[in-house]
Amino acid sequence: MPITMQNYAFIWTDAAGQRRVSSVAYDEGSANGRKDELEAAGASDVTIVPIRPGELPQP
Repeated sequence: MPITMQNYAFIWTDAAGQRRVSSVAYDEGSANGRKDELEAAGASDVTIVPIRPGELPQP
């Protein structure tokens, strides 16, 4: 049975109010850790978005 990897990316608003979209794909564990880091840096509306390989999230 093949293993399918799920990738995740982010959409968030930075501390200056600028809407951002990540260009890096994360696995689930790394995505959860990165979300915590973004929120600690003052980001708001941090959303984890499931993506396919080679895809970017749409804001």
